[in-house]
Amino acid sequence: MKVLVTGGAGYIGSHVVRALKESGCSVTVYDNLVQGHAEAVSGCKLIQADIGDSVALSSVLKDHKPDLIMHFAAYIQVAESMVKPSEYYHNNVGKTLVLLGTMIKEGIRNIVFSSSAAVYGEPKKIPVDEGARCAPANVYGETKLMVENIMSAYEKAYGLNYVSLRYFNAAGAHPDGDIGKDHDPETQLIPLVLMTALGLRSCIHIFGSDYSTPDGTCIRDYVHVCDLASAHILTAQALMEGTGSHIYNLGSEQGYTVRQVIETSCRITGKKIPVMDAPRRPGDPAALVANSQKIKDELGWKPEFSDLESIISTAWKWHKHHPGGYRD
Repeated sequence: MKVLVTGGAGYIGSHVVRALKESGCSVTVYDNLVQGHAEAVSGCKLIQADIGDSVALSSVLKDHKPDLIMHFAAYIQVAESMVKPSEYYHNNVGKTLVLLGTMIKEGIRNIVFSSSAAVYGEPKKIPVDEGARCAPANVYGETKLMVENIMSAYEKAYGLNYVSLRYFNAAGAHPDGDIGKDHDPETQLIPLVLMTALGLRSCIHIFGSDYSTPDGTCIRDYVHVCDLASAHILTAQALMEGTGSHIYNLGSEQGYTVRQVIETSCRITGKKIPVMDAPRRPGDPAALVANSQKIKDELGWKPEFSDLESIISTAWKWHKHHPGGYRD
């Protein structure tokens, strides 16, 4: 199988690229390197270009003739999306339209899309399954849902075959320790906690300690990035076998509070991690936990690394040896 991976030099994309190569696929990475890192896909064919550039994209599709495209290229910061909505709609939706249009023109009909649990907003029932009402609470989530709706329309009109994977909280790093998460600025809890353990931050802020949860802090579902990668392999194989379009949740189905994450990190790192309480952030639900049974039943997905110990241990191995990210 020949696969083109847009945004393949990013955090999740690079782990999927490695899994694709290990499964015997021919892989081409297409990334503008605005947020990605060439070092994360060392040894892979990397084309530095933007998915909004239809000329470059068309040329690559003509030359490489991929069987399937995996689409990760997007802006992902929730808070930033609320103050820069124009950039998020243009990049995440507008450029995806260019990608889809170019695919159709070049006769490529299979795509796996990197979506998000942010499409659900504040769910009324936990755990969240794929049938839950989608009501994004931020622009980032809206862009992901818009692309899902566009792909559904393209399926009917142009015969597009797609799988949309709704990630919960992607976390961890490759067990080898050579690729991991390097975002600037960093916004996610586990990397921030580990950066605090390394002394790169003075403390970790807990945004709200009065939620209706066992210790008053928010509960989240963390899924290991390597388990996300294995799900992409399964969905790609299913698409190529003609199983049609689907939407799947990807989560561990386990919820952990902010304090549990911090306490586990203290134990694994052997470091004291200073904590400071802060006010709640608008739009933060008390709990967000996945029901991922659908992809388990239909494709046989079996997460192997998504317990909190494995997630934090692999992330710690990466951050400890790369405190400055890929610049080290």
